[in-house]
Amino acid sequence: MWIRPKTPITLPLGNYPIVTAPVLDRPRRAAEQGERAGLRFETISSEEEFARLAGDWDRLVRAMPRPSPFLLHGWLLEWWRHYGEGCRLSVQAAFRGEALVGALPLVAFTRRGLRVLTFVGARQSALADALVAEGEGFQLVEALADRVRTSEHDYVDLFGLSDQGLLARLRGPRGLQLFERIEAPVLDLSEGWDAKYRAMTTSKKRSHHSRRRRRLAEIGSVEVSVARTRAELEPAMEEAFRIHALRWQNRPDGSGFVTAAGKRFGRAVLAALAELDATRIVLLKVDGRTIAFSWYFILERRAYLHRLAFDPAFAQCSPGLVNALDTLEIAAQEGARLVEFLGGAERYKLELADRFEPLFLGVGLPGSVIGRSVVAARTRCLRLRELGKRSELVRKVYYGTASARSQLRRPRDVLRPSGVRRAGD
Repeated sequence: MWIRPKTPITLPLGNYPIVTAPVLDRPRRAAEQGERAGLRFETISSEEEFARLAGDWDRLVRAMPRPSPFLLHGWLLEWWRHYGEGCRLSVQAAFRGEALVGALPLVAFTRRGLRVLTFVGARQSALADALVAEGEGFQLVEALADRVRTSEHDYVDLFGLSDQGLLARLRGPRGLQLFERIEAPVLDLSEGWDAKYRAMTTSKKRSHHSRRRRRLAEIGSVEVSVARTRAELEPAMEEAFRIHALRWQNRPDGSGFVTAAGKRFGRAVLAALAELDATRIVLLKVDGRTIAFSWYFILERRAYLHRLAFDPAFAQCSPGLVNALDTLEIAAQEGARLVEFLGGAERYKLELADRFEPLFLGVGLPGSVIGRSVVAARTRCLRLRELGKRSELVRKVYYGTASARSQLRRPRDVLRPSGVRRAGD
């Protein structure tokens, strides 16, 4: 534990009469070409098959230009174990010999009677993409996508894509339509925390932060601790659950973090990520009492802020902000050269970020007539939504009715493929 003394994711042709034989032949031709090149394709449909891919899988994740911690094998396997009920694994995998060289981590579920493919991990899968080994070409991504097109599904719904990723290159009528959903600010730490902090903040803002630290010190002894090993992380996670519940009490919370299923998943995935030394929890304490936490991942010299919350009883001291600043400093000291904020445009993120690298929703790759119709309808709706966001009047109406809409909407949970919390969670 590091303790600081002070705060400083082939049906027969007759089933799809609208899909022509040449289209259905594309993955067959791709597979034949792949076999000649030493490639073999499989659809991974069981937990046992997926569990065997662990070593090669994480190697592909680490090779991503923008690696996603939400694609690490341990995260996906535990997600499947805790949220896979009613779903079907449909992971498209490519092998060269016995080595995994490409994958599309997909799971099938039912939405309003339609068979939908989405990433394993559901809407939590920020930065998810096709996984391809170094030295393999984009043709491998196209072959995997062709296998998806002719699988047993109606359409795909992929949340968390980067517009610079491999799947984004499949844009088009038979491919994917992309729509920006989350701003996702990014902070470059290559020059170190101290220099970056001074460059991105004014003296007035730094004074404001210092006053918040002093107010905390006036209340009691301030301690910042970093949990890194499993033995340290497990009790820290329980504190994180407690603080998150306090922060979101009587407020809409779609994270699923402190539901019964969310807690079971969090404890299990924490153990899996601890084995990779890929996760940290930073706790801010006053007189030994935790008042804020930050749970983040670290992968390939990138830090990913995942969950942050604070005790509302200490809101006047901005403990969440103080702990976020300490988290960034700690990540920089450990060697992180880039921070992915992942979420929306909160004030502190905007003040510190260098740029936005948005996350997108990808809809398309239809596998049936009805799927093609649904993709067309959703595309029209999403385009209208984008136009509406540019209208000041529409924005006023939208935010003005937020409270009423929240009363009508079913409780959300981003860890569920449906996005809706299940009864009993």
